[in-house]
Order: sequence, then structure tokens, then C-alpha cells
Amino acid sequence: MTPHESATAAPTTPAAEAAETARQLRHLTDRAAVADLLGRYLRSLDEGVFDEAWGRAFYAADATAEMPLGTVRGRDAIVARIRAGMALFDRTVHLGGAPVIEIDGDRATAHGPQLSTHVLADGSEALFVSGGRAETELVRTPDGWRIAASALRVTWTRGTPPRLPAGTGSADAA
Repeated sequence: MTPHESATAAPTTPAAEAAETARQLRHLTDRAAVADLLGRYLRSLDEGVFDEAWGRAFYAADATAEMPLGTVRGRDAIVARIRAGMALFDRTVHLGGAPVIEIDGDRATAHGPQLSTHVLADGSEALFVSGGRAETELVRTPDGWRIAASALRVTWTRGTPPRLPAGTGSADAA
């Protein structure tokens, strides 16, 4: 703003300033909550507990997940698919880069890189590594932000992919 513009701009009222500060604070706390949810989600994949409580902590009831093991709809189906996919590995480390988060009222999107390292559970100790990006849509619920839709876009892999049970999707894993 130039000195001329500031001299001619309409004065702001304390109420207008307070409202703007509240709007900015809500935006920042929403961004922090979304970033925290995504970080906790990746960490939870390595902890290996995929029960009903885990599903409620991260997913909306009607969520959709597009993953290398296929696309599934509904929180229970997502939990079951992730449990099956992660059972293919003895140990994992999932790393996410800083996502670009956009908030629009009670909805948000987050896009960020993801690197996943897996040790196969077949006794071979072979490594399977994948890299790509996570695209996530989120919704504000009474319990906080939850994932409404997610897509893991694997762009490269290295190492030995796991052997999948029949009917579970492609050769890549969570």
C-alpha cells in the first residue's frame, strides 16, 4: 500500500479488526490441525494398529481411498484394506513432505510428497520403496478434521514388491 492509499483508505473499526484477526486465527488453527492429522496418520501406518478406533480417528464415515491396492469406499472398507496391505510388511517407515494445504470453510485439500519404505513380511527382509504424492480432501466434523477422500499416486518404486493375495489389487502396496 502506498502512502497515498493509506491516507485515503477507509479507517477500520476495532470490531472489523477483531473479526479479521479471528478469521486469520481460525485459518491458521485449521491449517495446523490438518497438518497434524496428516502427520499422525503417516506415523500411525508404522505403528500397525488398524482397528475401528483408528479408522474413526482419521476417516469420515463415507470416505473414499484410492490406493495401490485399489479404490475403496467407506471407513470400514478402508480400514480393512489398509490392514490387509500393511500385513504384507514386517516394518515400515512412511515420510511425508510439507503438504500444500488449502482451507475453504469446513473443507480442505492437502497435496504433498510421500516416501514409503517397507520391509517385506515374507521372511526375506527384502526392501520395497515407493515414492509419489498424496492428494487428500478433508472435512470438518464434530470430532475435528477427518479425511473424506484420499489418493496415493505412486510415481516410482524400487526393490521387491510384495506378493499380493488374489483379488487385492496391483503389485504396489500402501
